[in-house]
Amino acid sequence: MKVIKCKDYYNVSRQAANIISAQIIMKPNAVLGLATGSTPVGTYDQLVRWYDKGDLDFSEVTTVNLDEYRGLSGTHEQSYRYFMNKHLFDRVNVRKDHTFVPDGLGEPKAACAEYDRLIERLGGIDLQLLGIGNNGHIGFNEPDTAFETMVHIVDLKQSTVEANARFFRSIDEVPTQAITMGLKSIMQAKKILLVAAGKKKMDILQKSLYGPVTPDVPASILQLHPDLTVIYTESEE
Repeated sequence: MKVIKCKDYYNVSRQAANIISAQIIMKPNAVLGLATGSTPVGTYDQLVRWYDKGDLDFSEVTTVNLDEYRGLSGTHEQSYRYFMNKHLFDRVNVRKDHTFVPDGLGEPKAACAEYDRLIERLGGIDLQLLGIGNNGHIGFNEPDTAFETMVHIVDLKQSTVEANARFFRSIDEVPTQAITMGLKSIMQAKKILLVAAGKKKMDILQKSLYGPVTPDVPASILQLHPDLTVIYTESEE
């Protein structure tokens, strides 16, 4: 495990973008596992800046996102497909048919099985970008009595619904289910990059990296990954 402390969010984003860009340069047809949420936005912005300068080429890259809300179409403004289009895909030269997000409208069992098969067909994920939730969730893998393995449907904890309510007009509009990569899906990535920012994330980050490995703290399983990089800042800016 490599842990990098940064002075602020800008530097977290720049360091994370450096690692992702190096992966693309070393392997132009890399398979990138991507995340949504507020923390990765700065990383995507930095990647776009380097693309605009001509330093990066996404034309051979394939992306697979961690998760999607159940019940939202890709055109819904709070769907994760919409998020990725807005923050990255529409701003670089990645082929849209090489970008994948779980099907939030599909029949649950079929959608999960198809996403598992997709990752297998791609030969696995070269680098997986992760954020971390206040309760230790990665993707939408919530605290539980056992580690969920492959792609699955999850009932979102009330704390997660409340944390995401700021993106909707009211908490009643927040979906209560999501489709997400499981922890085995995530752990099979060749490299994992975890980013975290703000004092509120420091306690759960400490438990995840240095506490017992337990499904009560889903991110704690990352301690077992052979190539994990964590980039964080306590700063709120």
